[in-house]
Amino acid sequence: MLKKIPLINFYLKTIILSLVFFSLFRFTYWFVFKDANNAIPANELFTAFYLGLKFDLRLILLILLPIFLLGWLRLCNPISNKFARIGWLSYLTLAFFVAVFFYFAHFINYSYLHKPLDASVLRFAVDFSISFDMMWQSYPIVWLVIALCIITFIYNFILRRMTQHIYIDARSNTQKNSNHYKRKWWQQTLFVTACIFAYLLGLFGKFSYYPLRWSDAFASTHPFAPAVTINPVVHFFDTLKNKSITFDSAKTRSYYNEIADYLGVQNKTDLNNTNAPLNFKRKIIKAGTLASKKPNVVMVYLESFASYKTGIFGNKLNPTPHFDDIASNAILFKRFYTPHTGTARSVFTGITGLPDVELNKTSTRNPLIVDQHTIINAFTDYNKHYFLGGSANWGNIRGLLSHNIKDLNLHEEGSYTSERVDVWGISDLDLFIESNKILKKQTEPFFSIIQTSGNHRPYTIPDNNQNFKYVKQNKEQLTKNGFISEKEYNSFRFMDHSIGHFMALAKKENYFDNTVFVFFGDHGISGYGGEHTSQFDSDFDLTGLHVPFVIYAPKLLKAQTLEHVASQVDILPTLAALITKGYTNTTLGRDLLNPKYDAQRYAFRIIHEKIPNLGLITQDYYLKVLADGRAAKLYATHSNHSKNKETGKHTDISLQKPELTKKFKQLTLGVYETAKYMRYHNKSLKD
Repeated sequence: MLKKIPLINFYLKTIILSLVFFSLFRFTYWFVFKDANNAIPANELFTAFYLGLKFDLRLILLILLPIFLLGWLRLCNPISNKFARIGWLSYLTLAFFVAVFFYFAHFINYSYLHKPLDASVLRFAVDFSISFDMMWQSYPIVWLVIALCIITFIYNFILRRMTQHIYIDARSNTQKNSNHYKRKWWQQTLFVTACIFAYLLGLFGKFSYYPLRWSDAFASTHPFAPAVTINPVVHFFDTLKNKSITFDSAKTRSYYNEIADYLGVQNKTDLNNTNAPLNFKRKIIKAGTLASKKPNVVMVYLESFASYKTGIFGNKLNPTPHFDDIASNAILFKRFYTPHTGTARSVFTGITGLPDVELNKTSTRNPLIVDQHTIINAFTDYNKHYFLGGSANWGNIRGLLSHNIKDLNLHEEGSYTSERVDVWGISDLDLFIESNKILKKQTEPFFSIIQTSGNHRPYTIPDNNQNFKYVKQNKEQLTKNGFISEKEYNSFRFMDHSIGHFMALAKKENYFDNTVFVFFGDHGISGYGGEHTSQFDSDFDLTGLHVPFVIYAPKLLKAQTLEHVASQVDILPTLAALITKGYTNTTLGRDLLNPKYDAQRYAFRIIHEKIPNLGLITQDYYLKVLADGRAAKLYATHSNHSKNKETGKHTDISLQKPELTKKFKQLTLGVYETAKYMRYHNKSLKD
């Protein structure tokens, strides 16, 4: 069959030939660097080779793309036109040479740094002569170049012989079938469409809403598995936009003592030793008050769940009766803030305890910082579950989750019986139902995270909605209470309805009485928060950051309302201090229930601009400053005189309180610089 279509025959055989070579490189790489004392488990090794094959295929298809687009033309056909054949084979040989060069660099990089090749290797080009001398003295460069040339020659030889055979078969077939049947136009159209579809599918890499991404290579917690999985060429270009090391060690060191004192670091780094890494590690060895009970944890990210839209915070349209009931019987933090808007950023912050200071998209999309320590691993002997309605390839969060949370059970699209309702996957109601089905079967303690997404455009309310009642509301009342439309209002109500249904299901199960439920908004919605909203939040664009946070365990914890400032980075340290026998904290979060920190309760915020706009929310003040230290301004959050009656603007009191301004400015800039540093120095560790 293939002999009748020479060009397709050429494509397929070139793909297979290249895959064989790349697979041999991957196998050799694994064989040379594998650790007999820490072998990749067989199932993960199989997955690594399988995914690696798909990354290789993507590279090969990208290389073949010019031929695929132009090869159908007679003048550019690599089979029928001799000159085109010479040109295309030279092009393929050169591309293969470059790919093999990357593989060799991949080998050298791992032997030197014990990490897969990425674009940060370009930093060695700054002192090229020194780097080259080091390589010349450390590696058999001449033999490597000879090997590179020999491998390329073998590939070219096989490729030329293969193409020659295809050409001979094509001529022979043409002579034998000079009067062969000519396909009709619709048959040709169907054939070309099928070829294009197959090609695009190979580039896409998977049957999913999201394509194969670098985070798929980091789905294993084994440190060596990602290095085996990646294709070094693809990974190099995936990381090219993130190649610059974005932290400043000198600046971080200048703020170190203040930040270390704020965090409670006991074993502080001696700053006189300029080569010593900065230590932010705090080992908490005291068992939590609930540790003996080993309660389950269900941590719920509530999409765009702004405080001002909830009844417990004064909204008069009664949009959240179920959540309000939970909050009234829980530990409620009234002044809880996320560092930024954006769900992917919120996921990163919630898992790591670091504000997402990445300016290039989000930290979850940066392959160079995928390796992060998370306090979730302090919940030893707990089954770990993560539920989301769509794909974990969204925002590349798969790498952050699966690579860093040990033995994680990741439930996503394709894992459920419920049908997808929109771009975000299954509905939040179905997500809660599906989660409960799995949690009620658990026989061991579990730490479960549920990430909702439905309270988001297009505001879909599914037909299967467990008797949800859509409520009509006039525009004036919606605006007064901070809603932009009737659809958004009902979407928010449906989120609450889903929470209520989930809790009704959970209360029927054995796990409920010994479970700590944690609900918080992944972020709020910026803009006018309604007449009941703090004017200060509205004026300083904090409505997008001020969200509810509750810890609900009616059989385990006494309900209370706390007014001190809290941040999303504090969630995991608080839970670990409450539940585990001890944990290691390496980032910026602190225990919200420990009174020793009450004198210094702050929430950091960042607006991601070319020069980031930073803020620090304190109990009585709010400081604004640019990341370069300019334009520091201080405002009183509760003062009756914080607003100028004539201009309607808040009064900057930085000149009246210079010492306080300096203190808060130093802390704000210190948190920012430290967060940038920590992202690259927060490697996974054993608690």
